[in-house]
Amino acid sequence: MRAEWFKGAAEAAAVNVSSRRGFLKAGAAATGGLVLGFVLPGGSRLARAADAKPVVYAPNAFVRVAPDNTVTVIVNRLEFGQGVHTALPMVIADELDADWAQVRSELAPAADVYKDPVFGMQITGGSGTIAHSFTQYREVGARARAMLVAAAAQQWQVDPSQCRTEKGVVIGPGGRKATYGSLADAAAKMPVPETVVLKDQKAFRYVGKPMARLDARAKSTGRQQFGLDVKPAGTKVAVVAHPPVFGAKVAKFDAAKAKAIRGVVDVLEIPVDRGGRGIAVIADGYWPAKQGRDALAIEWDTSAVEKVDSAKQMAQFIALAKTPGAVARQADTSKLAGAAKKISAVYEFPYLAHAPMEPINCTVDLKDDSCTLWVGSQYQTGDQAAAAATAGLKPEQVTLHTVMAGGGFGRRAVPSSDFVVEAVNIAKAWKAAGHQGPVKMIWSREDDIKGGYYRPSHVHRADIGLDAQGNIVAWDHAIVGQSIMAGTPFEAFMVKNGVDGTMIEGMGEPYAIPLNLTAHTAKANVPVLWWRSVGSTHTAFVMETLIDEAAHAAGQDPVAYRKKLIDPKHARHHAALDLAVAKSGYGKARLPKGHVHGVAVHESFNTVIAYVVEASMKDGAPKLHKVTAGVHCNLAVNPLTIEAQIQGAALMGLGTTLPGAAITLKDGVVEQQNFGDYVVPRMNEMPQIDVHIVPSQDAPTGMGEPGLPPLAPAFANAVFKLTGKRLRKLPFDLASA
Repeated sequence: MRAEWFKGAAEAAAVNVSSRRGFLKAGAAATGGLVLGFVLPGGSRLARAADAKPVVYAPNAFVRVAPDNTVTVIVNRLEFGQGVHTALPMVIADELDADWAQVRSELAPAADVYKDPVFGMQITGGSGTIAHSFTQYREVGARARAMLVAAAAQQWQVDPSQCRTEKGVVIGPGGRKATYGSLADAAAKMPVPETVVLKDQKAFRYVGKPMARLDARAKSTGRQQFGLDVKPAGTKVAVVAHPPVFGAKVAKFDAAKAKAIRGVVDVLEIPVDRGGRGIAVIADGYWPAKQGRDALAIEWDTSAVEKVDSAKQMAQFIALAKTPGAVARQADTSKLAGAAKKISAVYEFPYLAHAPMEPINCTVDLKDDSCTLWVGSQYQTGDQAAAAATAGLKPEQVTLHTVMAGGGFGRRAVPSSDFVVEAVNIAKAWKAAGHQGPVKMIWSREDDIKGGYYRPSHVHRADIGLDAQGNIVAWDHAIVGQSIMAGTPFEAFMVKNGVDGTMIEGMGEPYAIPLNLTAHTAKANVPVLWWRSVGSTHTAFVMETLIDEAAHAAGQDPVAYRKKLIDPKHARHHAALDLAVAKSGYGKARLPKGHVHGVAVHESFNTVIAYVVEASMKDGAPKLHKVTAGVHCNLAVNPLTIEAQIQGAALMGLGTTLPGAAITLKDGVVEQQNFGDYVVPRMNEMPQIDVHIVPSQDAPTGMGEPGLPPLAPAFANAVFKLTGKRLRKLPFDLASA
């Protein structure tokens, strides 16, 4: 399934794109120079069916060449640690023949021109940034270069074919030279070429090379501005007392003690997500706002909402998994009863919080006829529309400034735009109470862990039959969990035959197995959302531990068994697995005493990751020492970014195995609140990670999410070798294995 849900999302969005490629050029307003942007014809079926004239957007610019020779690339995504603030500028700079020392980058505001050319909306997700915008940004760079060359040729009265470019300079006959900055104004007046010839990849100067990040110095020196740092003049800070149970109301409250705290300006009741009500405390700064919230006396009405209990829910899911669900994939399971060997397993997965290092925040300046937002948004198109609807304005009256964010993992792309809507509702109440000026809503870590959106809880039930030779002859499988698409604009496209496509992605392939797959969609009063790598967070664990178990039951080497089962058409799986095996020394290297290897391979978002891990038991607990990664993401735009993505994703995957890495509910209340009781991996748990990339010249695929899913199963497979126990739960629970 991979990223198909976004394609459905594109159809659900109000896409306003051209049916053919159009371009706009304009002179830079204040500094002069060349501003070049363009509109691609959108990848959705709706966009392809359109037959409208090219739409001109403002400021619709992707690259800005200034008189001082700096080249600023406008990044149409959110940068929140994944490296697109560097990778996309690399792509334009290569085709533009820019001097990398002069390249800068900025995050784009919400605007139609910045919509993902495949999704048809401005969004950062589905590991789609490089995969979808690689050609888009190459063409922008090539057209800008052609316009600069045309300007120089006109100035010198020569044919453009007599000119060439190199590191921000146009070079003409007789060695004449002109910098891009000196040509920028004239280039802005040149016609935009309808077609351009892109570079041969062999001529790339930057793409494919390890390039240091443009934002590295600012972040490492503390100068980088994040959403929490935004503070327009006169800004007040708001914190919200959310209901303890999702969707609960305020029965009554007393704000007297809160208002008595120095710095508290007002206390206002507001609507919050899922039909609930909350109390916003607005103050001169975060600390008085928090103190004011702590001083509130609130009685909550939870009578009308379901109160989920995790233990009871898991028991219900397990019972439901024993019955057939809606059919997702059919296969003959008649050979199961007479199989020579059988594997029966039930897997349990808890809710998970996103827990980014920078908690949720959004600054809003609401006026009678306009609304300005500063927010680290993964979903600018939806958030802008939701803000407009909440404020009673048109989308064009809402200016959304995309600001750098400190992590997200999906939490900043919510179909309901929950935290953006909440921030605008605070601004509305603030304005209605007679106040004016911007209000910055800040969630604490506790607010987000106790009241955010979660990766759904799931149960898998598998019954597998093998013949005497170890071949899988039947596999009957059921999955139970909440749908992340139900109730969203994407439901019509992503829920088929009652099955949420994100729930089953990663099941079956690349293995040639007779898999009969059904799914049950459960309902619960717990908000759920995609979480880094979406369905593969649980399906990869199930598939790769069961394939490993089948290999051992067959008496065969787990790597050889996988390679035998992987369909030959999945050559990238073979290549990634072979690379990881070769670089790790699997089956050949002599490991330290008590150390073993574990293996897993999985594809998500069109990228294949194979891990060979080295692990041991230390003080009765599994210890991960080393991870060797084989990565097949086609063309590696920035190998340093890919290495960092694998390191971060593998560590996050390790986090899912640690005791305490679970969100649980009792009487409808989330029991965890911070990193003291919601476990994340610490520095001393970071293994050595060696990243190896399969060489390829094919169009790049995604890297933000694929590094996470295979880590936990590879580790679990190593633990089996160490203990003889098959782990059926995340986080790991050796006691129940």
